[in-house]
Amino acid sequence: MACSNILTGILNLVTLVFSLPIIAVGIWLAKQHNTVCYHFLEWPVIAIGGFILVVSLVGMLGAWCNNFKSLLVPYLIVMFVLIAFLFVFTIFAFVVTNTGGGDAVPGKGFQEYHLGNYSTWLQKQVDKASLWDKIQICVKDAKVCNKLDNEYPTSTQFDAASLTPVQSGCCKPPSSCDFTFDSATNWTGTPASSADPDCSEWNNNNLCFNCTSCKAGVLQDIKHDWRKVAIVNIIMVALLIIIYSVGCCARQQGSGSSDKIDP
Repeated sequence: MACSNILTGILNLVTLVFSLPIIAVGIWLAKQHNTVCYHFLEWPVIAIGGFILVVSLVGMLGAWCNNFKSLLVPYLIVMFVLIAFLFVFTIFAFVVTNTGGGDAVPGKGFQEYHLGNYSTWLQKQVDKASLWDKIQICVKDAKVCNKLDNEYPTSTQFDAASLTPVQSGCCKPPSSCDFTFDSATNWTGTPASSADPDCSEWNNNNLCFNCTSCKAGVLQDIKHDWRKVAIVNIIMVALLIIIYSVGCCARQQGSGSSDKIDP
């Protein structure tokens, strides 16, 4: 067996093993955010991991099993498409998560998040009423606001709190509303006409789940997760390019051997 064939098989075994944590990350994201929440994030990750697993398995069979040598050509074609797709997807992930982030609030331990800071594509995702309704249900079911009253019983403690993006965006009114603190999830006051529109959305029953700041908090979580996925994809693209190059070499050696005529 040619050395390049052995190396191709070994490298495909490596990518097969690497595909398993990618699939696991997708499943973890699905479980972490509930199956109906952030689905436009986790399913591409699961699909990519599954595709890499299948392609790696075909590459191993083509490199190591004589009966599957004919698979090397379609394998190389699919590998090229996979590399191109991963490259485009990774660039897209970095572009749509390039903007956004929290804004510091003077005298507060937490940051606040504004929808306009994020990419247009991400904003459009959470602006879809059907999708946002599902995400709201997810966040509420996660009970992200329930412990705040006990953890931060006074305004001083709350001001020093290190809130998550979702807690900051969904569980309290924006600081610009200048509401009076009764508890972490109970605020009183009348918003001025010039105040942030989210001030009018706040109420002590539904909190700020209808606020744009809540959508921004969710997008901050998505940005954080997609950045992790994009970094893994960069590693996978580099590894797949190496495997593709070795696979092409294996294919050339195989063609050269088949062209030889025995004396």
